[in-house]
Amino acid sequence: MSSSHPTFAVPEGFEVDAGKLDQVAAKLESANIQYLLSTYVDVHGSPKAKVNPVSALKKMANGSELFTVGAMEGMGLVGPQEDECAAVPDLDTMIVCPWDKRFAYFFGDLYYHGEPYPNDSRQILKRQMDKAKSLGFTFNLGVEPEFYVFRIDPETGERSGLSPQKYRGICPAYDVYQAMGAMDFLEPFSQALQELGWGLYSFDQEGGHSQFEFDCDYADALTMSDRLVFLRLMAKKIAESVGCMATFLPKPFADDFRSGCHFNMSLKNDADGSNAFAPEEGGNPFIEKYGIPMSKMAYHFAAGVLKHASALTAVTSPTYNSYQGFIAQGEMLDVSWAPVLIAYGRNNRSAMMRMPLNRYCLENRAPDMSVNPYLAAAFHLAAGLEGIEQELDPGEPLNDNLYNLSKRQIRQSGIDFLPATLCHAIEAFDEDELAGEVFGEMKEIYLKQKTTDWERDFYTIHDDQLDRMLTFL
Repeated sequence: MSSSHPTFAVPEGFEVDAGKLDQVAAKLESANIQYLLSTYVDVHGSPKAKVNPVSALKKMANGSELFTVGAMEGMGLVGPQEDECAAVPDLDTMIVCPWDKRFAYFFGDLYYHGEPYPNDSRQILKRQMDKAKSLGFTFNLGVEPEFYVFRIDPETGERSGLSPQKYRGICPAYDVYQAMGAMDFLEPFSQALQELGWGLYSFDQEGGHSQFEFDCDYADALTMSDRLVFLRLMAKKIAESVGCMATFLPKPFADDFRSGCHFNMSLKNDADGSNAFAPEEGGNPFIEKYGIPMSKMAYHFAAGVLKHASALTAVTSPTYNSYQGFIAQGEMLDVSWAPVLIAYGRNNRSAMMRMPLNRYCLENRAPDMSVNPYLAAAFHLAAGLEGIEQELDPGEPLNDNLYNLSKRQIRQSGIDFLPATLCHAIEAFDEDELAGEVFGEMKEIYLKQKTTDWERDFYTIHDDQLDRMLTFL
């Protein structure tokens, strides 16, 4: 333990409100909870915790559980000489795990030397949410999680889709037969979402074979980020319970669809609860110029996101595999519906960002299911607020099918491509000054982590490459 710092991980004298603690204890007792999880996430957005018996509630709530975060990837404090962080749960976030009701799950924050740990993903988002709050706004977020689920043969370990027969057409999206054939997983998972009260309103067979999407109500960005982290854990556990495997790899197959996690963003006016992206009475010059019914603030926010799109993509699409999904068609039988260009349009799904016609929000289609939602939401919000503060203009919307444009036409129009690889994205992230303002010390930690990820995957020689190329030259 370093002698140059105080040894307490939470603020000196920190103690949870006794009344709140009694309320939580009563809920735990009535639900017959046996184990507690006070969680935080690593750089990848994966939840981490120690397991506490329910009898340790008071200790856990007061930050008794210490973590050597330097032992994990991309968390900082690397080295055996560094002090620990304490995980402090937000008691208002308690969830009884639907698949195993012995466990109560809490979202929380890391503390270090008596202060919130600045490299904690949840803290990074909270800082940006506080900035928006100081301007009179709450950042609302809806996500569209897509992921594949497979059956696993216990004898051979081979994967197969959930439906008894594979769809033989070009695209199985919305196919009723495929969805009904996958109810072994879809039913318990959808029931769990409804039990959580997240406002599930639809789920479907998506564009990929044995790929599914679940759509729930939006919430403030912190709550929605918490929910996405929990959803991924829940999907894995429920899939395992029915002999299946859920994967959040963005592009598992070259000839099938990527698993996106589109971010649908808006700002709420805290003064009256209205949507700040709804068009003003009487309209505004942007509507007259560009034809999409959104507020001036929405256009400015969109311009900020577009300005930082390349750097932002290092966070929304954080894996080597993510960039194998940013392709117009490739080996697929039809277009991929994946974004490839830094552009926006009216309900245009071939652009990175669209302004949907059925709701007042901005949808960024670049995020995928490997995203750390806290980091991505924080950077989106900072970019959007910069666009508002600087009154940026997003330029002309592109409302045509951008897949039909040649590369020459794209270059001549001045449109930029999304980063081609994780390497390109992290270079843009490195050069982006706003990224430093949002992430602080975490910017360098993130760059180091993602550079390691890139080099690990890029320089590996894979068996299929050997099989294809060994005797070719």
